[in-house]
Amino acid sequence: MEPIRVVINGALGRMGQEITAAVVREPGLRAVGAVEKEVTQQYLALDETLELVPFSSDLASLLRSCDPDVVVDFTNAEVALTAARIAIAQKVNMVIGTTGLSREDLAEIERLCQASKVGAIVAPDFSLGAALLIHLARSAARFFDRAEIVEMHDDKKADAPSGTAIATARAMSQAHGRPFVYPEATLETLSNTRGGQIDGIAIHSLRLPGFVAGQEVVFSGAGETLSVRHNAIGRECYVPGVILAIKEVIRRKGLTYGLDTLLEL
Repeated sequence: MEPIRVVINGALGRMGQEITAAVVREPGLRAVGAVEKEVTQQYLALDETLELVPFSSDLASLLRSCDPDVVVDFTNAEVALTAARIAIAQKVNMVIGTTGLSREDLAEIERLCQASKVGAIVAPDFSLGAALLIHLARSAARFFDRAEIVEMHDDKKADAPSGTAIATARAMSQAHGRPFVYPEATLETLSNTRGGQIDGIAIHSLRLPGFVAGQEVVFSGAGETLSVRHNAIGRECYVPGVILAIKEVIRRKGLTYGLDTLLEL
């Protein structure tokens, strides 16, 4: 069986380097190209094998020359949406781990996939632990009327709150079936102390060096609290989920959202 041919968009980013190395190591996958915003060389040397792959800032032309099966994107929402438009139009499947895509963006990706008869898997978080946390939070949301989320990332993360926190809150709200109780502060001596909120779920964002990624969901009822927490201590935790998505997306048509869907949680 021929290996799955993969292009990495954002190959020199922190996650891009992790995913590129993982694709090189994984049997049945083959890195065939890399893309970055600014490129000063024609080829990129892959770690471990030192194999050279085409390296470009022009995704469209690279896809035509490399003929990949899948583009993996860990960039930002604007770049990822542009990449999806380009790749899907050329009938290339997409795996997107970028956060910040709106519901309108996801709807557009779905339309593009259906028109070109290819697949796209989008997940705000590809770690197995984060997927399980969302699953557990969704289950607990049926039994509590009050909940808040604290999410933690390194100080270089541009967006807040995280896409994982937003996805968690939306999953909790859907399971709860109505807005959660949100206690308004009657006297807020420091603005925005309560954070933002989605359907009554307050979300607080920490941005500090030393964190990779993490999230805690706290539920509260009469005389008790329940906390569910996940910490990513290294970016390698995202690799198994991304590899699973690369292998699965070529079997699907249309948009699949969330790693929990692939795990059948």
